[in-house]
Amino acid sequence: MPNEISCELPHDLVQKVLGNIEIPVCPEMLTKAMRESQKDEPDLGRLADIISSDAGMSAAALKLANSPLFGTSSPVPSVRKAVERLGTRNVVCVVVASALRASITGLPGLWIDQFWKRTLLLALLSSLIARRQYGISADAAYTYALFHDAAIPLIMRRFPDYAGLMEKCLEDGTLLSEAEEKHFPCTHPIVGSLLVRNWGLPPILGQAIRFHHEPDAYDLPDRSLPGSALSLIAVTHVAEHLLGESMDGDIEVGAELFQRAVDFLGISGDDLDELRQQLATAVENAAS
Repeated sequence: MPNEISCELPHDLVQKVLGNIEIPVCPEMLTKAMRESQKDEPDLGRLADIISSDAGMSAAALKLANSPLFGTSSPVPSVRKAVERLGTRNVVCVVVASALRASITGLPGLWIDQFWKRTLLLALLSSLIARRQYGISADAAYTYALFHDAAIPLIMRRFPDYAGLMEKCLEDGTLLSEAEEKHFPCTHPIVGSLLVRNWGLPPILGQAIRFHHEPDAYDLPDRSLPGSALSLIAVTHVAEHLLGESMDGDIEVGAELFQRAVDFLGISGDDLDELRQQLATAVENAAS
C-alpha cells in the first residue's frame, strides 16, 4: 500500500514555485461571476451581463450552449438564451475558461491557439464521460480539465526550452511529468494546484490536479486523495488518452494509467468506441 501523502503543499515547495513561476491573479470578472453564482438565488440576467461584456466570453457561452454536451438541435441565438440553457454552474465554467484563456500570455499566438483548442476539446470530452458516470459532476469535470494542464504555458513562459522537452517526449514516448522532474525545479501539477488555490476555486480541483500524474494515484488512501478528486482524474485520464490517439499523441497519461482509469470507471470497449466517435465529431466541429 502506498504511503499516505498530505494534501497540503509544503511551505518550502510553495516558495520554490513562486520564486520560479509567475502565477496570474484571478481576474475581476471571474470574481464577480463566482460571487453571483454562489448566491442562494443567482441572477441569470446579471451573469448574462457579465458574459456579454466580453466578446470572447460571449462566443464561448454560445459555443458551449450549442455543443453536443447539451444534446439539442435547436441553437440558441443570444447570450441570455445561452445562459438560460447552460444554467449557473455551466455559466461559471464559461467565465473560468475565458479568464484562464486571457491569462495565458507571452507565448506565440499559434501555440496558444493550438493549446487552447486542445484544452477545450478535452474539457468537452471529460464532461461527456462524466455525464455517463454516477456521482461525477459534469461541470466539475469540465473545469478540472481546463485547469489540470494550465500550468504548462506558465512554465513554458519561464523556461523557453520547455517546448523542446515536449517535442522530445512525443518523439521518444516519455511521459511529460517524468521529464519535468528531471529538468525543471517544479512540475505542472504542483504549479496548477497553486493556480487553482490562488483563484479561489474548489479545493477538490487543486487536489486532483496535484495528484493527476502520480503513478500510484489509484492506490492512495482517501485521506491523501478523496474519491471525488480521483473520479475527476480518471475521467480526464480517459479523455486525454483518447484525444492523444486522435490528435498529437499521448505524453500525459500513458497506457497504464489509461487502463487504471477505464477499470476505475467501469467503461466497456463499446463505450470507448462510442466516445471515440463523439470525439471525432467534436474535432470535426472545432475545425469547421
